[in-house]
Amino acid sequence: MVPMVTTESGLQYKDIKVGQGPSPPVGFQVAANYVAMIPSGQIFDSSLEKGRPYIFRVGSGQVVKGLDEGILTMKTGGKRRLYIPGPLAFPKGLVSAPGRPRVAPNSPVIFDVSLEYIPGLEADEE
Repeated sequence: MVPMVTTESGLQYKDIKVGQGPSPPVGFQVAANYVAMIPSGQIFDSSLEKGRPYIFRVGSGQVVKGLDEGILTMKTGGKRRLYIPGPLAFPKGLVSAPGRPRVAPNSPVIFDVSLEYIPGLEADEE
C-alpha cells in the first residue's frame, strides 16, 4: 500500500506510479496530463480531453499552488494523485466550462497528474 504524504503546506499526495526519469527543476517547463476533480469525484477540468499534455513552467505560479508543489518531487513518467487543500487550489473559486461543476471558494480539489516529459531536459541529454 502506498503511503499518503502530507507536506508542510497541507498538500497531500499518493504516488500511483513512480516515474523513472528526472524531477523537474524549478523554472523548467513540464508537460503533464491531469484530471481535476472536486471532492465528489466530478471532473471540472482535464487535459486528456484536449488530446495533448498541458505545458507550464514549474514554480512560476502558472498553475494552482498545490499542483506546482506536487509536481516538483515527481519523476518523469510518474503518476500521482494530489489532494489539494482550498488555500492551495482556488481560494476565490473557479467557474468551470459549461456542464462542469464549479469549484467553490477554498474547496479542496483532487488532481490526478502524470508527468509526461520535461522539454528542456531531454534535449540536453541527447
